[in-house]
Amino acid sequence: MIPGSFTYHRPQSISEASALLASLGDEARPLAGGHSLIPMMKLRMATPQHLVDLGGIAGLKGVTVENGALVVGAMTTQAELIASEIIKAQAPILIETSLMIADPQVRYCGTIGGNVANGDPGNDMPAVMMALGASYRLAGPGGAERMVAARDFYQGAYFTDLQPGEIIVAVVAPNPPRGHGYAYEKMKRKIGDYATAAAAAILNRRNGVIAECAIALTNVGETALVAEEAARIVVGSALDPATLKRAVAAAEAIASPATDGRGTAAYRTKVAGVMVARALRRAFDRAANA
Repeated sequence: MIPGSFTYHRPQSISEASALLASLGDEARPLAGGHSLIPMMKLRMATPQHLVDLGGIAGLKGVTVENGALVVGAMTTQAELIASEIIKAQAPILIETSLMIADPQVRYCGTIGGNVANGDPGNDMPAVMMALGASYRLAGPGGAERMVAARDFYQGAYFTDLQPGEIIVAVVAPNPPRGHGYAYEKMKRKIGDYATAAAAAILNRRNGVIAECAIALTNVGETALVAEEAARIVVGSALDPATLKRAVAAAEAIASPATDGRGTAAYRTKVAGVMVARALRRAFDRAANA
């Protein structure tokens, strides 16, 4: 289908974008890569009267390290993440995850900010950001800025903590320790599809056992989910089969997927457990003893 009519805006600064979004209110939507919003507009599931294109704001792009933390501009594309030497050195799980998002054409336009901002439970990056302990830097009208942890940002499917006029300007993630283990495991029906279920794992090993761990799940709830109990279970272990089985059961216990074209709720829950087991094993194998 063809989207309904709308007025197009292309601000040149963060303050101009925030002012536009604040003044236009609920009739306006920010446009990043457009791979979630434009299809919804074509299906008339979203009918904004105004599109505020963030692509002209140079300050929203780039990957840097500030005060020991990784800072990724919201309009940085998945292709740019994949090519970044800083990302490769600091948080390679972002490269692994980006390579699983759709196809190269999408990754050249799709942005990290767009992936995390709209609250789509099928998007891959929110769970990864939760596992990394990342936060989002938000900018609002009048130059106001605030930081919100990824784990506190998502309130429900397509509902987030963004306030009127606010946009995500950067993702800020603490630098994982050298030698950490990581993995993002994703089951999908075909290239370009959302996950049937997916799991992110970040962990550290000391003396052969897991010292710290974070696990998060994609597309098995109204938001990405942090599997805190599953992570707690594996800490102190060498990921023996019995412990892994308990962790998988704990992760499955928090999953509540819908029955849809990807499978029944019961099937998708079991897939989530399989993804957790795979992610933990790969992360454990990748982690060096500190």
